[in-house]
Amino acid sequence: MRKIQMVDLQSQYQKIKDTVDASIQEVLNSSAYINGPYVHEFQADLEKYLGVKHVIPCANGTDALQIAMMGLGLEQGDEVITADFTFAATVEVIGLLKLTPVLVDVEPDTFNIDIEALKKAITPKTKAIVPVHLFGQCANMEAVLEVAKEHNLFVIEDNAQAIGADYTFSNGTKKKAGTMGDVGTTSFFPSKNLGCYGDGGAIFTNNDELAHTLRGMVNHGMYKRYYHDVVGVNSRLDSIQAAVLKAKLPLLDSYCDARRKAAEYYSNAFANNPNIITPTISDFTTHVFHQYTLRITNGKRDELHQHLLDNEIPNAIYYPVPLHAQKAYQDDRYNEADFTITNQLIDEVISLPMHTELDEEQLAFITKTINDFI
Repeated sequence: MRKIQMVDLQSQYQKIKDTVDASIQEVLNSSAYINGPYVHEFQADLEKYLGVKHVIPCANGTDALQIAMMGLGLEQGDEVITADFTFAATVEVIGLLKLTPVLVDVEPDTFNIDIEALKKAITPKTKAIVPVHLFGQCANMEAVLEVAKEHNLFVIEDNAQAIGADYTFSNGTKKKAGTMGDVGTTSFFPSKNLGCYGDGGAIFTNNDELAHTLRGMVNHGMYKRYYHDVVGVNSRLDSIQAAVLKAKLPLLDSYCDARRKAAEYYSNAFANNPNIITPTISDFTTHVFHQYTLRITNGKRDELHQHLLDNEIPNAIYYPVPLHAQKAYQDDRYNEADFTITNQLIDEVISLPMHTELDEEQLAFITKTINDFI
């Protein structure tokens, strides 16, 4: 059996090696390392794939979130609501911009933002909602957008983990994850479903005026060289990373299908285990399984974590500490009673190896090891 890896980027690379190597060599030959042709070509390809008017490439997913908030003109003290159970980047940029993060609980089955908790958190100072499409499936965007419309709030989609997922509205309209709010963001971190070989990110919007603002902001606020019209940052996707992403984008749907196939194997294998809750997929979204995350309900999550490591099966706990309890984001405004689901999840969740290169022998070994232990 091949060595099991949490994410097997090397095996994936070997299948696209000729294309990737040739593309990178072309960049080296051209010396167009910043804003070269591959950046513009990838941008256009991604706009077409997502069905969105504007893609603004940038340096990473965290920058994408920060720049999106800057572009919307949010001001110090404005409240921004997001999920408590997610990676810190989402709340990090809210803090960096001197906005006020308002963390709310999540759903127990999808781990995405709880709509009722969202509604209760709205105050006159609320200006935006950041739904996170956690682990690979969309939050309840129809409900989020309804709340936002009622209260005149911006919606910023954190799509770092669900690029390629499809959302179906109640009227049958379909949209790609990240294209439904005022602005969407994503990360191209190497382990993502669409990952580059370094850092990278992008911002999506259908708003022409906002897109213009964002394009300047990612480049020091310049629209004309050395003329700075807005306060900006230095956040560009470099040409080598764009070349890698351009090579991988046509394969994104097949990558997501491979992850779904592995997830189906996992879920079938654990179906009769009373101590395991497998991922739930909402009716309105597809799931691209950036992560495959179980809930272990018999109190043995930590023991399982170590048992898997002892058997050379990598695994991870996403996330061990809720954001409201992190030292950087603690606040007297928060009440533990408002985070019952998140506080439960941190003791139960465990994520298994999930990538495009998992084979049946590996999956059988992983699932047998878990079922025999739990």
